[in-house]
Amino acid sequence: MKQPIVVGVVGCGYWGPNLVRNFRSLPTCNLKAMCDVSEARLKHLKTLYPEVEGITDFGHMLNGLGLDAVAIATPVKHHYQLAKASLLAGKHVLIEKPMAASSAECEELIDLAESKGLVLMVGHTFLYSTVVQKIADIVQAGDIGEIRYINSRRLNLGLFQKDINVAWDLAPHDISIILHVLGEFPLVVNCQGNAHVTPGIEDITNISLTFRHKRFATIQSSWLEPRKIRDMTIVGTRRMIVYDDLQTNEKLRIYDVRVERPPHYDTFADFHYSYHYGDSYIPHIKQEEPLKSECQHFLDCIEKGTKPLSSGYEGLELVRILEAASASLKEQGAPITFSRTKEIVPTLRRQPHTERAPQELVSA
Repeated sequence: MKQPIVVGVVGCGYWGPNLVRNFRSLPTCNLKAMCDVSEARLKHLKTLYPEVEGITDFGHMLNGLGLDAVAIATPVKHHYQLAKASLLAGKHVLIEKPMAASSAECEELIDLAESKGLVLMVGHTFLYSTVVQKIADIVQAGDIGEIRYINSRRLNLGLFQKDINVAWDLAPHDISIILHVLGEFPLVVNCQGNAHVTPGIEDITNISLTFRHKRFATIQSSWLEPRKIRDMTIVGTRRMIVYDDLQTNEKLRIYDVRVERPPHYDTFADFHYSYHYGDSYIPHIKQEEPLKSECQHFLDCIEKGTKPLSSGYEGLELVRILEAASASLKEQGAPITFSRTKEIVPTLRRQPHTERAPQELVSA
């Protein structure tokens, strides 16, 4: 019988305890340690998981406990430093989103992991959701036709961050889903927003992503909304998908609705759009915790030596879009266009017409 993979979690504030809980529940994992600067947090977690060591010294956790892998759930500004130290120590690494504070940091971590033959994975948790996987399957099968646009909203009151704005905090979830479903990188990014509570840190943003073939996506993120909203609409030429993550049992609904332009007409009086109204249906989806699937996938990739679904390259793509959004914010929403001179990774996505994105971005 194979030995369980020995894992340590660093960062036990908001998200880290969820990683601790899930890794501890997996039979192929030996959760050895949880690390945080707060002794109070560790004391609380020790009451829940007394067999897991609580450590305030990251260096000791990294080099003194025989770990195989490290999961990082700290503020974004610490991701690069902790991930680099872990990779240099020969540990496989799972980093929560966003991967790092800059694309340059992401690139360095990717190169380091590849040079050492280590798994580098980013916590794009929704890619491991059975609902998002079902959406990707429906789109891939052509059931909704060609995608025209995607609209997503991720809104709530708080939690306010001190080091990143709401786009860096909330939009990565939606961006990762959109890139996965469309199977390509955007050509242009626009972003507008405002900082109402903390000067210099936007608490509401609207990101627009322009893709080939007139495809378009909008992402609204807010910490100032009285209602919690987590939804996404995908409009196709044949059908439309509505995904509401806050629903318990009916998260996904398919609408047989479309608008068609008449192929020809003699006069403007003859011109009439054709509206098709059909049934809607809710596909059966087995409910599983996405984070548990994500943690298991990380362990499987370590054991098999395979590339994660959300590898460092996907993390890099997402951070490049966030950087472009930040640049657009500074220019009051001006378009930021990605050059098309280089491919950053081989074709990874599911769509047959995938075209990879270039590295450079420039103001349009």
